[in-house]
This record gives sequence, structure tokens and C-alpha cells, in this order.
Amino acid sequence: MFSLKDRVALITGASQGIGRATSLALAAAGARVVVAARNAEKLAGVAAEIVAAGGESLAVPMDVADAAQIKAGFRLATERFGRLDILVNNAAITRDALAVRMKPDDWEAVLRTNLTGAHLCMQQALAVMLRQRYGRIVNITSVVAETGNAGQANYVAAKAGLIGLTRAMAIEVASRHITVNAVAPGFIVSPMTDPLPQPVKDELLARIPLGRMGNDAEVAAAIVFLASDEAAYITGHVLDVNGGMRMS
Repeated sequence: MFSLKDRVALITGASQGIGRATSLALAAAGARVVVAARNAEKLAGVAAEIVAAGGESLAVPMDVADAAQIKAGFRLATERFGRLDILVNNAAITRDALAVRMKPDDWEAVLRTNLTGAHLCMQQALAVMLRQRYGRIVNITSVVAETGNAGQANYVAAKAGLIGLTRAMAIEVASRHITVNAVAPGFIVSPMTDPLPQPVKDELLARIPLGRMGNDAEVAAAIVFLASDEAAYITGHVLDVNGGMRMS
């Protein structure tokens, strides 16, 4: 296990799925964890799990589509812990439709949460990390950002944009010992994939060499690695966690 003792981490979209698993994994590695998401009830449950396991956590209700909520949430985090070492941009939504039928509001909502929200969170985190001359930022993108996916033009565009943003920011802040990387999960058992019809899941499984969907703990393990000191010489990288669905 990589040690994150004395580090402070903030995870968006932390109330369920990959965000929850990542929060628990970072806490298990020794980090003090700020969990952020829109659902305050679920968020409190995640924070309680961390505390029950002997960790330290702060729940901060936050909608990353709202710049004012982002600023307030990061302010609460730094007031509580005095620093911020790790940011995991995981919050995301979907509003699926074929591109020719996609409503402008659905396009804007997904880009605002999945891409602009991540950018605004990075700005807030970097205000602290640049002074510290240390930081780890991990952005959660998706295999579909690299392959495309019918019916998800907005989601694919946002997640592909997040890869570009990751690389641009990695160059900008490298001199301050801050790394910026991305993790691209494949199809993971989660609240986002649970509603998929079984025939769709079967078709997806046929495209995955390992023959199964991944789980959130496997994605969380990759995030913990990139957040650790052992990953200090890795930046601007996209780490695929997809069972071989896409190989690069």
C-alpha cells in the first residue's frame, strides 16, 4: 500500500461508485479525506465509513456545476485541514442522446459538470498547491474519450476535453512539483452502468479481453498510485483501467 500519511485529499462525486471507493482507498492509505458531492445524505455516509475505519473526513456538499459552491467547498476544506495535497476530479453526469437530437441544455449541462467543473476545481486546488510547491491532481476521464461512443457526443467531448486539460495543466505546473494525470476507466460496475440493458452489457463484455466489467476498487487503486510519492515522475499521463478494451 502506498502511504499518504499526513496528506489531505478532496474527491468530487464522492457519494457513490468510483468516488466513494476512491475516498475509502485514500483514507486507508492514510490521507485525511474531504468528500464532495451533491447528495448530502450519501456523502455523510461515506464520511462516516471513513471515520468508523479510523480515518479523518469532512463532508462538503458541492455541485461542481456551480462555481460559487466550488469556492465555498474548497474554502471549508482548507480551513479545516490547512492544506490540500490531492484533488480527484471524479464528478460527472450523463445526458445521452444521438447528436442530431441532442438538446442544447443537455450538451451544456454535461460540459459544465464534467469539464468546466473539473477546471474550476483545479483552479481552487492550485491556489493552495502552488504555494505548497506540491500537489497531485487526478482527473477521471473514460475509455469512450479515446474510442468514441454513439449517443454520448456530449459526454465523450467533455471527457476527451479533460484529457487535453490534464496535459496542458501538467505542463503549466510541473515546475512546482505538482503532477496532473488522468485515469480512464473502461466499463465499471457502478450506478452509471447499472441501468444498461443486459443485451448492451453482453455486447460490451464481448469487446473486453478480460471478459468482465471492472469494479470501483480497481479504479481507486490506480488513483491511489498516481496520488502517491511513488508516482512523482509521472505527469500528463492517461492511465487506462479497462480490461484491455483499448490498448495504447
